[in-house]
Amino acid sequence: MLVLTRYRVPAVEAASFRDVATAALAVLTARPGCTGGHLGRAIDEPELWTLTTSWESVGRYRRALSDVEVKTVCVPLMYRAIDEPSAFEALAVWSPDGGLVEHVATLAEGN
Repeated sequence: MLVLTRYRVPAVEAASFRDVATAALAVLTARPGCTGGHLGRAIDEPELWTLTTSWESVGRYRRALSDVEVKTVCVPLMYRAIDEPSAFEALAVWSPDGGLVEHVATLAEGN
């Protein structure tokens, strides 16, 4: 499962946003079931940021969100997110170890 959250951050808030988002990334990636995470910023539009995490399953992600530390650190950041879908089912995943692996859609409508 992939969770991609986008943020629009004015340039004057970039440094403080980065600190908060980095703390959120650290807390999320420390939870069981998290398989990776990234904080990114658009090269061509520097006010657009992303926080991306990957998870073993929807259940692991939901359990992570119920953790007290995650709520304390991440919820204030989540209120800044652009209002759009953020959780995606991984249908094809590539890794250096396993190459390309395709998955059958089980969660998204229209599978």
